[in-house]
Amino acid sequence: MLSAERQEGLVRTWGRSFARLADWQVALLADVAREMGAEPTEGLLAVSDEVMPRVEQLQSYVWRRHLLSAGARLMAESTSGASATLAVCFVDIVGYTSRSRTLTDRELVAWLESFETAVLQLTVDRGGRIIKNIGDELLIVADSPEAMADIALALTARGADADDPFPAVRAGVAYGEVVTRLGDVFGPVVNIAARLTSVARPSTVLVDLGAYEALSGRTVAHDEDHPDDHAGDRAGDRAGEHGEDEAGGSSYRFRRLRRVSVKGYSRLKVWVLQGSPPGR
Repeated sequence: MLSAERQEGLVRTWGRSFARLADWQVALLADVAREMGAEPTEGLLAVSDEVMPRVEQLQSYVWRRHLLSAGARLMAESTSGASATLAVCFVDIVGYTSRSRTLTDRELVAWLESFETAVLQLTVDRGGRIIKNIGDELLIVADSPEAMADIALALTARGADADDPFPAVRAGVAYGEVVTRLGDVFGPVVNIAARLTSVARPSTVLVDLGAYEALSGRTVAHDEDHPDDHAGDRAGDRAGEHGEDEAGGSSYRFRRLRRVSVKGYSRLKVWVLQGSPPGR
């Protein structure tokens, strides 16, 4: 049923995913065995004999639920093929390197797992999906720009709350057509979201032209320019701002920034997204 190329892709995907899953599960079971006071090897075998049948059942159930969800998304798409119009967001922990140096290995793992769990719940509740984590960064997609704006604003708001243990984050959002393959997303929209995140200030959400037009309902002429457009040291610096822009009929607010030049892209049109979507 599958071509040789697709077979190889399937094996690679399974290999990577199952290897990571197995590593995590073995480490988790070893911790449980140690907490029970058992010798690591014997304890691990004893725990595995007891829990692995149940784990297999749970994994099968979760996999089938994801199959149903993926199938529903595919049938809902108006276009066929390996492309889709999605909102893409990268979320990056601010000060990760300096913070990680102060933590033990166990504390670092617990901190990251707590962060990823919080992001997962918030993302799923608002209709998004986490594609993958890349170190201290998460790649998230959503079918609608409004859902993604909601997610990004909620995450940065939590990080800006001094009473919330959730770490400070920055986010970049882009909207447009992406290539989907083996559960991952590719293309210029993904690259732009990543570049915006790298230049965003802490607790700030930057959006590209596609996301701005979709969220504001306005169209920006492609030849439109500002006489003083140029890249600042960091997007969102006061020197790089143009006026505030309140989109009519929406609770979003936008602040136009000077164009940003990043690796692979020259003079990107960028806005700071502020406010919260209706109903939140």
